[in-house]
Amino acid sequence: MFAAETGVETLQAFAISIGIGLLIGLERERQSDLKAGLRTFALVGLLGALCAFLAQTTDSGWILAAGLIAIAAMMIAALVSDPLDTGDPGTTSVVALMVCYALGAMVWYGYTSTAVMLAIATTLLLYFKAQLHGISKSMTQLDLLSILQFGVLALVILPILPDRNFGPYQALNPQNIWWMVVLISGVSLAGYAALRVTGAQHGAALIGLFGGLASSTATTMIFARHARAHADLTRTAMVVILLANIVVMVRLALLSSAVAPEIVDRLFVVLGCGIALGLGVTLWGWRQLNANSALPMPHVSNPTEMRTALTFGALYALVLVLSAWLQDVAGNRGLYLLAVASGLTDVDAISLSTLRMFSQDKLTEAQAVTAITLATLSNLAFKTGLVFFIGGAALTRRALPGLAAIAVGLIGGLFLMT
Repeated sequence: MFAAETGVETLQAFAISIGIGLLIGLERERQSDLKAGLRTFALVGLLGALCAFLAQTTDSGWILAAGLIAIAAMMIAALVSDPLDTGDPGTTSVVALMVCYALGAMVWYGYTSTAVMLAIATTLLLYFKAQLHGISKSMTQLDLLSILQFGVLALVILPILPDRNFGPYQALNPQNIWWMVVLISGVSLAGYAALRVTGAQHGAALIGLFGGLASSTATTMIFARHARAHADLTRTAMVVILLANIVVMVRLALLSSAVAPEIVDRLFVVLGCGIALGLGVTLWGWRQLNANSALPMPHVSNPTEMRTALTFGALYALVLVLSAWLQDVAGNRGLYLLAVASGLTDVDAISLSTLRMFSQDKLTEAQAVTAITLATLSNLAFKTGLVFFIGGAALTRRALPGLAAIAVGLIGGLFLMT
């Protein structure tokens, strides 16, 4: 069966394949010594669709393969006969043309949306050449190790773990537990990478946002310490700490969307109230903030280190078993007490275990939202203690209204949902 059965669909397929070529070719036209520009890429996209059409009509995949080989050979011959003035071997342009050809073929076979998305991604990769090279050169050995370790966590360990329940209350599922490890490590790695890329020169807002993703506890501690040592950093520390703790709730909302999307509407209301009130106070403090070009950076450890991953996995498994046991023995009151106790040090484990139990119909929406809210409030109380004992009275006076506003918002949102 042909991907394009009518004349209109056929013309649409060819037009989209040309459009994909034009999109990628527009970026290539920016090159000073180009071997393939706007028209060439447009024609190569069209050629991909034509070869796919002929291959499907004649039932011969060799036509499609021959077209791809011809495109590569043409570009290689052009580069050999007339090398680029910059000394660049030109392999990127060769691969870009081959990708353009393949995307044209995808359009003919009916994968139009995927082909268009890949064309946009290809154009972005080509356009941000300098920025990507800059990021690559600025990466340390630890940064590369973090990425490789995350690859091991997500692509090596996760697929081989059994997907079945066992243990007390059938609460333990190895693949599910490790999926949560991958999820938390991925979010933390994103914040860690963003901190490394942006650095301190972009100000308190980005440090607070990305520091909250990487580790809100580490961010709170480092800025509380600096606020005590340097009085002029007190306002800056307040903004960073409040933003980092607001991001904790954003992070929980994202995690709930991935783990238990059925609960997001109700949970978003509670977390949204805390975010709204917290942002209001934070923005008020930000308006009074003087620019400071020498901000400290949170010292966040490698979030994908195997020891860190195993520790979180063990903690998450323990919380799963304790949650199931306490609910069986003491009902919801036991689960709520565990949420308060666990949230003091780690809000992720208890929140994810609660979402997991909700997905297994062991908790109602109201019970799950209440447990997550209590854990968040407990974690907020712990951070308030860090601000007071490490940051001192001056930072506490400035940060306490914002932290209290977040707490009031969470409690108000919880009452709205009950």
